[in-house]
Amino acid sequence: MRTVAERIAAFSSELRYEDLPAEVIHQVKRSMVDTVGCAFGGYDSEPGRIARAMATDITSRQPATLLCSGDRTSADLAAFANDVMIRYLDWNDGYISTGSGHPSDSISALLAAAEISRATGRELITATVVSFEVFCRIMDSWANKPLGVDHATVGGIASVAGAGRLMGLSQAQLLEAININVASNVALNQTRVGHISNWKACGYANSNRNALFAAEIAKRGMSGPSPVFEGSAGFFKVISREPFEPAPFGGRDRPFGIMECSTKQFPLGQYAQTVVQAAIEARRHLRDINEIAEIRIHTVPAGIKLMADSADKWRPRSRETADHSIPYCACIALCFGAVEPHHFEERFREDPRIIELINRVKCLPSDEALQRELEMNLCDFELVLTSGDVRSVRVEYHRGHWRNPMSDDEMAQKLTVQARPLLKAAKVDALLDSLWALDELNDIEALIRMTKIEA
Repeated sequence: MRTVAERIAAFSSELRYEDLPAEVIHQVKRSMVDTVGCAFGGYDSEPGRIARAMATDITSRQPATLLCSGDRTSADLAAFANDVMIRYLDWNDGYISTGSGHPSDSISALLAAAEISRATGRELITATVVSFEVFCRIMDSWANKPLGVDHATVGGIASVAGAGRLMGLSQAQLLEAININVASNVALNQTRVGHISNWKACGYANSNRNALFAAEIAKRGMSGPSPVFEGSAGFFKVISREPFEPAPFGGRDRPFGIMECSTKQFPLGQYAQTVVQAAIEARRHLRDINEIAEIRIHTVPAGIKLMADSADKWRPRSRETADHSIPYCACIALCFGAVEPHHFEERFREDPRIIELINRVKCLPSDEALQRELEMNLCDFELVLTSGDVRSVRVEYHRGHWRNPMSDDEMAQKLTVQARPLLKAAKVDALLDSLWALDELNDIEALIRMTKIEA
């Protein structure tokens, strides 16, 4: 029987563009539009500036390009800095299964690998499906969060699989790259609980940096520890504490995981998407915020554990904590009828009206939400009014959930909203045209350079 690493290496090497259904190819394009749009949104963030400053200190004989700035650096630092920008607003995709996370973070590693390898758009599309598939099928089989292991650990495996393929690694070399990556890249979920720091945008980005390094060194002939999952001191023994077998990979009439990834309508944690949509709908029942005596949010326990887990989430002191706070996001939605990037600024976090309203929030685990967790992200939202009346709203599939997907026009508008402060309208339109025609492109560097902002 093949080891887990051998299975991943074989799938990553053997999948062909011709194996991909048209809807999967189109979904990759949608993910690219969404992910590149998020990079514009995170460009001016503090973590983004720090990551770019580090990246531009490095020169390379095989350089890759930074999104938005157009600067050149090494491939691994391009993968790092680009994903910091992509991840900062917490607006890119999500996948919720036995485990959960954000597989589109791997796209920054794939863009860098595609550029230095002079890959075509079709090769990039295939590698994207590989990365998403590896991420999703491991997450289908392993509950990472109860063990305190961050999803970026799985992200590194997904990124090395897709990036290694783009960089021309043989199946044997891919196996060694996976072995190296798994043995040296375990991330802690402390990154996303309690008071949340700048590193939230960097966890998966660092896994991407490590993935490029592992692929590069394996391509040069470096071997890695094996069997890295099943060994006496391997991943199953030390990290997961029990063996798991990734769910069957897509193809041959089996679905691909990318088709079950959800897009975010709002720039905040995945588990709060239904909460915010429900709060906006509940707001219509109010004449004034002061009518609210109590806010009861019934949702999936995993969401409460991640986004209402400590006092920090009722009094967020950082932008990163606020966008991972169900109480804060719900109250912003109730007050303003929307949740937009500027709502996480200090002036809102320190607004006495918001702080006082947050104190009326109760987050309650829902048995029904737990039973239906793998199907939907259920939220029952109740406003208890000072009159004693109760107003209730239920949201099952938020807009952007894979069962209630955003339209192509909505995806394009999401990129446009984030890019327009940095690019002229004609350049935004040209970028969108190229992303929607990704399967026809032969120059990934030229695509990345289309994101360069104007002085």
